[in-house]
Amino acid sequence: MKKSRAIVILLVLVLLLGGFGYTAAVGIGSSNSGSASDIKLGLDLAGGVSITYKVVGDEKPSSEDMADTIYKLQKRVETYSTESVVYKEGDDRINIEIPGVSDANAILEELGKPGSLYFISETDSEGNYNYQATLDANGNIIYVMLKSIDEIIADGSAVLSGTDVKDAQAGSFTNSMQNTEVGVDLTMTEEGTKKFADATTKAYQKGESLGIYYDGNIISAPTVQAALTDGKAQITGNFTYESAEQLASTIRIGGLKLELEELHSKVVGAQLGEEAISTSIKAAAVGFVIIVVFMIAVYYISGLAASLALGLYVELIIILLNGFDITLTLPGIAGIILSIGMAVDANVIIFARIREEIAKGKTVKSAIDTGYKKAQSAIFDGNITTLIAAAVLGVMGSGTIKGFAATLALGIVLSMFTAMVVTRIIMKALYALGLQNAKLYGTARERKAVNFTSRKTVFFGISIAAVLLGFVFMGVNKAQTGNVLNYSLEFIGGTSTDVTFNEDMSLADIDARVVPLIEEITGDGNVQTQKIDGTNEVIFKTRSLSVEEREEFKNAMVENFSVDAEKITAETISSTISSEMKQESIIAVLVATVFMLIYVWFRFKDIRFGASSVLCLLHDVLIVLAFYAIVKVSVGTTFIACMLTIVGYSINATIVIFDRVRENMASMSRKDALEDVVNTSITQTLSRSIFTSLTTFIMVAALYIFGVSSVKEFALPLMAGILCGTYSSVCIAGSLWLVLRKMFHAKEQ
Repeated sequence: MKKSRAIVILLVLVLLLGGFGYTAAVGIGSSNSGSASDIKLGLDLAGGVSITYKVVGDEKPSSEDMADTIYKLQKRVETYSTESVVYKEGDDRINIEIPGVSDANAILEELGKPGSLYFISETDSEGNYNYQATLDANGNIIYVMLKSIDEIIADGSAVLSGTDVKDAQAGSFTNSMQNTEVGVDLTMTEEGTKKFADATTKAYQKGESLGIYYDGNIISAPTVQAALTDGKAQITGNFTYESAEQLASTIRIGGLKLELEELHSKVVGAQLGEEAISTSIKAAAVGFVIIVVFMIAVYYISGLAASLALGLYVELIIILLNGFDITLTLPGIAGIILSIGMAVDANVIIFARIREEIAKGKTVKSAIDTGYKKAQSAIFDGNITTLIAAAVLGVMGSGTIKGFAATLALGIVLSMFTAMVVTRIIMKALYALGLQNAKLYGTARERKAVNFTSRKTVFFGISIAAVLLGFVFMGVNKAQTGNVLNYSLEFIGGTSTDVTFNEDMSLADIDARVVPLIEEITGDGNVQTQKIDGTNEVIFKTRSLSVEEREEFKNAMVENFSVDAEKITAETISSTISSEMKQESIIAVLVATVFMLIYVWFRFKDIRFGASSVLCLLHDVLIVLAFYAIVKVSVGTTFIACMLTIVGYSINATIVIFDRVRENMASMSRKDALEDVVNTSITQTLSRSIFTSLTTFIMVAALYIFGVSSVKEFALPLMAGILCGTYSSVCIAGSLWLVLRKMFHAKEQ
């Protein structure tokens, strides 16, 4: 590279850093588009709209019907945001919280009245019309109801209800003319299939339509073109994909087992309080500065190049979170932390390779090219395995898991780009400017291989003892509290206490003066605070409170803040993570693990590498579970993100070691022992394992030091997981592979 070109590259880099930095900090235009302040935040960080529905009717709904309704509503409101939550309040109320919006009326208008959908015959048994088509002022077809819905139900013209619909999905179909058109695919339940067959047979014979009634209006009235007896149908017409999805979504929400009516709606503040955001930003800034200093101190010119690229990465991640309209939550921050760790990891792998090549006597220029070439497979495989997990979780996961997966996937792709492309360009530009002395890049020192595999019995024993200790504490916890872990309200529900203060307290004031009093009563740091917009009303969500604790809560508010006792109400609320969501999450993690196993098997041509990696993942998950049980850290939505972060982190570290084992095996002689190859490979990658763990640990430790209580409860087990993941990769993975290799021999080529 010529010096003039190098100068241009560095000037462009400076301009990009400045431009992207300004966009990330300030934004573009009056709307501050692209800035950090413009990122859509989840309920835990920013709040949103809260809508409370009550079941129509005097009878108490069954728990099964409530669970089914909550699950289907959850799927519906996730179209607004994957971070939306739905939970039961009391016996017959359902609360919906949607982040990132402030117009409750617009949401209510779109949702309509859940559970009020019917399929209506065009005419009744006497030939009288139930509805009629007409044109509005713009010439569009609309349908006018000629009878009330009560009359229609009474005379038997409501041939199906929404509960007879099993599913409704928008899609593309090929019509009889072999043209593709958009429509809605309907699937009926077993009971609905019979009703639908009878209704469509009669309508087809009469040449009539079948109206779909929802919340007071006919939303569609397709003409029946055949008797449909298999419980399946397609609604086609002049649809765009968006309008078809809207119709399908409306049919799904209208198919709830319970009919709901709005009780009240309000705009709520962040669950974690505004301090959670400010402390997280402070932690990220401090952690980033420490990492930059560390990288430059250890890797010199290479570290400087990596730091500049990492700065660009941070700016781009902020802008792209805006661009892809991703809702950022506390679990999402975990995904960013992991991706920063992996961005540093890729650079560390490359720089270690460059130093090895310099130690062999190669020129700096040649060492840079060779170092990048040799590091590619480890970086590619490590990131792809984590990306596979993120993709599966994004497709199959629910709620916050989708947000975590989106943030992680974006971070992984961007981190690979900045490490493999941007850092390399910067290094070559700096080299072209005259920074060519090998001392500025460092030289790898020859290290005697540490005999890790000879201590495998000790390492295995320590791991088994730690896992068993975790199960022992889980048993003790079960006997003492009825739960093996300290589940938070997201998992088992809790108590929502509504307090109306005499003054309009700021969130910072509430966090400083009120929350510590509540934590003292509950003995739990997981207190969610939501301020109702435009009022002095504040909602506190805690673990389930006993009658005595509720009374203590009330007295504390009265004594310390002179609150009117009559303005304090408490309700039992269900978990925000339904059993179906838990099941979906577990299945998603299992599927992701299987795909990672298959990928490692394919890339390494040896399933024992994949099996060892998966066993290490299982080891790390069980050890962190033991940590949760022993320390009694609150298990909430961040627990899932924590576990997923550890899985992604651990598999990446293990892949790096196995990549070096694969490389060394290719050049080993017949007299070389496999144990020596494994020990040499672990030793060669040891600095990478230590440095990457250290930089990622620094980021999380900063969160723990500066964070509020809920953030600390997220960061603490994550730190334990990082240490555990490093331990399993260095001390367990290679030895496990050796054991499996001896147990399951393969034919050597």
